[in-house]
Amino acid sequence: MPRLAVLGHPVAHSRSPAMQNAALAELGLSDWSYGAIDVAPQDFERLVRSLPGDGFAGVNATVPHKLAALAAADHATDAARAIGAANTLSFADGRIGAANTDTAGVLDALPRPPQGMRALVMGAGGSARAAIWALRESGAEVEIWNRTRAKAETLAEEFGVGLMSTARNEERGTSSFDLVLNATTVGLAEANSDNTPEGQPLDGSGFGALKSLPVAADALHAQQVVVDLVYGSNETQLIAAARAAGSACVDGLDVLVAQGAASLRLWTGAAPPLDVMRRAARGEVAG
Repeated sequence: MPRLAVLGHPVAHSRSPAMQNAALAELGLSDWSYGAIDVAPQDFERLVRSLPGDGFAGVNATVPHKLAALAAADHATDAARAIGAANTLSFADGRIGAANTDTAGVLDALPRPPQGMRALVMGAGGSARAAIWALRESGAEVEIWNRTRAKAETLAEEFGVGLMSTARNEERGTSSFDLVLNATTVGLAEANSDNTPEGQPLDGSGFGALKSLPVAADALHAQQVVVDLVYGSNETQLIAAARAAGSACVDGLDVLVAQGAASLRLWTGAAPPLDVMRRAARGEVAG
């Protein structure tokens, strides 16, 4: 029985197995299974190298393992090498192959192609790297923001993109961007809290978490696309604020489905059943 797994943050464990197992069932691959494995960073490579012998065909790697996943691979796609991170590993012929389907996750989830857009990517981790590369390669004009400015500067130089100006950061001015993408962990706690009240005030007073980002609720508008890679049981404040402003919203589950579909295609060679995956990721009953 071929086995697949997600290695990383517990939040991914709550969604990915249901989504991928629903897809495998829909495809008639009843002998395949997808599960979740917790692993500490220091144990990541040792575990990955043991998995082929246990019948695994591949794994997804989430935060904080995406850079380590690439380092553990014997070979990698050009995109994964260029990004410097991988989220999908495949095991064949005793070798580990690395790919980055986070790029497809971002691009396929967008409501329209990003060519010609001015895009702000917030963050400097593996997911941010994938988003920056994907948007740049698709013809967007990209600027980077990170809480630690030195990391943003390093990343901007590495990818040959812009750096969000200090003045605009201080003004929390994102209104000039066509696309705003959050690749930080801001919003992760609220998205997965059992105590988050339903609904958000539309006057901006309920969007306190946005203070950690260079985004003001009243700077968002209907001409923008807002993407938040964070996902959970609750809507993040960024997506709530963007929805209230009339922006086109792409939440983390939209991206998860697109990314997961790309990984599934790599492992099985089959066309992923997107509607089935989307319903499973959102905890909806099929039918």
